[in-house]
Amino acid sequence: MKTSDLIAALAKDLPPVRRLRPPLVRAACWLAVAFVVVALLAVAQGIRQDLAARLHDPAFAVSMAASLLTGVLAALAAFQVSLPDRSRLWLLLPLPALVLWLSNIGYQCLTQWIGIGPEGVTMGEAARCFATLVLTGLPLSLMMLVMLRYTALLHPTAAILMGSLAVAAITASALSLFHAIDASAMILMWNLGTVALFVGFGALFGRGMLRRLAPRSRAAGS
Repeated sequence: MKTSDLIAALAKDLPPVRRLRPPLVRAACWLAVAFVVVALLAVAQGIRQDLAARLHDPAFAVSMAASLLTGVLAALAAFQVSLPDRSRLWLLLPLPALVLWLSNIGYQCLTQWIGIGPEGVTMGEAARCFATLVLTGLPLSLMMLVMLRYTALLHPTAAILMGSLAVAAITASALSLFHAIDASAMILMWNLGTVALFVGFGALFGRGMLRRLAPRSRAAGS
């Protein structure tokens, strides 16, 4: 068979390829959905009553800003590294904000080591925090997996780790908006624990989930 005939046979009846939107646009769409999810939770649960006063605390304000910035930059990095022609240096984009966020948590741990209060943390409050974590993280994780499904056969690990970090940061920000848990033990549990949970889950199961969500025409070639 001539090369030209082979090319014609392979290209015959191929469906048109739909070009992906630019990474910045896809990141903006995901962040818009994240904003809607957090807004709906705010309507359902209500913002914590002391939020205005807490925002005057520099440590709390910096922590909130750093976690939100980490989520935004990690989402952008996830969609950038999902493309085969983009540099792996995009993985460093959320690093400064992440370091600031985690170092601020460490500072609060040192200064508020016994700040829970005489009554401690009730099971009801802990259950509401867990519900917020699930209601925020689950839909954002599923949407991130769907939007990154085309990277299943390329470089899924880096993309899913960045996506998991974005989900974790947005979820931790939502927890700070809705729940008055500022003591060191709870900071570590809900902030660092949230990051470890989503990043670890993404590292363990992200590749398989992406492969299941990948288009059949591409998954068949794996």
